[in-house]
Amino acid sequence: MSKKGDYAAVRKDIVKLLHQPEYDDGSAGPVLVRLAWHASGTYDVETDTGGSNGAGMRYEAEGGDPSNAGLQHARVFLEPVKSAHPWITYADLWTLAAVVAIQEMGGPEIHWQAGRTDYVDDSKLPPRGRLPDGSKGADHIRFIFYRMGFNDQEIVALSGAHNLGRCHADRSGFHGAWVNNPTRFSNTYFRLMTSLDWNKKTVPESGVEQFVNYDEDTETELMMLPTDLALKSDPKFAPHVYRYAKDKDVFFEEFAKVFAKLLELGIQRDANGKITNSDNVGGGYHSAPKKKDTAGAPSKSNEEADPLMKENKKYQQHHEPIRARL
Repeated sequence: MSKKGDYAAVRKDIVKLLHQPEYDDGSAGPVLVRLAWHASGTYDVETDTGGSNGAGMRYEAEGGDPSNAGLQHARVFLEPVKSAHPWITYADLWTLAAVVAIQEMGGPEIHWQAGRTDYVDDSKLPPRGRLPDGSKGADHIRFIFYRMGFNDQEIVALSGAHNLGRCHADRSGFHGAWVNNPTRFSNTYFRLMTSLDWNKKTVPESGVEQFVNYDEDTETELMMLPTDLALKSDPKFAPHVYRYAKDKDVFFEEFAKVFAKLLELGIQRDANGKITNSDNVGGGYHSAPKKKDTAGAPSKSNEEADPLMKENKKYQQHHEPIRARL
């Protein structure tokens, strides 16, 4: 076990777990970013509820939100780290894991501060329905993000996280990756959004509509959500989309700032950086005990994991001949 406060040791162990050959595109990085995003993105600036404090997804009321489908895998990936460093809170571990993952996948260094506590029960969890719905348009995007305290430029910058990972029809209803290399952080999401033609398609498994671009030469299909393309068509969002598509350095700089802000939603600190939230002051730095090592209920862990393993093996078999020809 590491010494309490040795976040460098925690970072090293997070880096070690990122390589997950049986999961999606071989990396846990994208889903770790999504975990921190969803853990923080429940914040409401008017009521000062939700946010990154508490690690509420440990409880069914938040973890069972359909918007958080699949994130049990991210939480399980981090359990060995929690076991090796039991002093760190889940709230700090989840947010730190995203920062480490982004940098390891080629993204910018993001300022991160410790001190979040873990709720001792589910009495302070935010209501469901605060996370974005990918099937909506610009008005919905503003409604969700303005509630958190973000402006239009910050909304577009945060959406750049879609450079990473992929959608799963059995979770969100959408299917596919936004970019060709979904484990490498870049501004490709914006470049493809602005340079390719996107055609409406209904996902067979879910009946959900999304937009796709199919490249006949490489036999590759990429996707965009309706909320993604709403950024390009909205007159106030669009200038930032094109700005980020043109200049990766600008995107990295502004993404780093707004992602750090996201991870601090709901957190109050004094001049020395110490958290002053009532839960932290009253209960101190409360680290919840380690959870079990399987995703979901024991009887359902294989039910959740086995389809993913089969899907990934199929994905790897499909792409191996392509790699062999390169």
